[in-house]
Amino acid sequence: MSAFNRQVKLTVINDVVCPNCNIGQHELIGAISYCQDTLQLPLTFEIEFLPFRLIPTRLLPDDNNAPKVSKEDFFTNTVGKEPYAAMQASVMKWSKEKNIPIAFKGLVSQSTRAHRISRKAYQLGGQNKQLPFLCAVFRAYLEEGKDVADVDVLSDICEQTGVMSKQEAIDFLDSNELLDEVNMMCEKVRSKVTGVPLTIIDGKWCVQGGQSSEIFIQIFKKLAYAGVHAAPSPFAAPVVEIGTLSA
Repeated sequence: MSAFNRQVKLTVINDVVCPNCNIGQHELIGAISYCQDTLQLPLTFEIEFLPFRLIPTRLLPDDNNAPKVSKEDFFTNTVGKEPYAAMQASVMKWSKEKNIPIAFKGLVSQSTRAHRISRKAYQLGGQNKQLPFLCAVFRAYLEEGKDVADVDVLSDICEQTGVMSKQEAIDFLDSNELLDEVNMMCEKVRSKVTGVPLTIIDGKWCVQGGQSSEIFIQIFKKLAYAGVHAAPSPFAAPVVEIGTLSA
């Protein structure tokens, strides 16, 4: 194994209203913790999350005055009753196995405001601020059934996770700061990415979908032994080599 400690850049494209993105984030963080704490691989990780809007704004306007829709009604009408039931079954199977509660209750929310704060958190403190914020948003939306487009909900999460004070978060959301940037990033990523989550490793390889911790652990072990610049790629499926994909 290499004697030096290598930093691996992970760029994760996801949406806070996506159950599979929540699963993927849990599995990725679990794999990183296992590789560092148990395997003690000579790797450190820098994680950046980029925004993706799973639900196009034409289907769910990003507007305070737009009528609210329950998750069940929205997804039943959008993807169909049977596909929605299949998605629920898959997610609940994982939820039971991992003992992490996920509830398909509450309202469907457009994720633009949450993405704006996520980008602000990364600007303020990198992954140390962005990751706790996103974990809390996923928990609020998917475990507690809260509306994460609600300014009060988001500002509370900001204060609880140390991104900024509640009032600072309200002022930020009342402004247009980072709105154009997030919209542009979402549009650019959607033109290149068909589904999320997507994890890009050092800008060279991508892991598609909400993969298990075991998949990520095997990838990180290969990185530790072969190095990220090894050619040909040290990875097997589901990792694929990509061109530059930036938001």
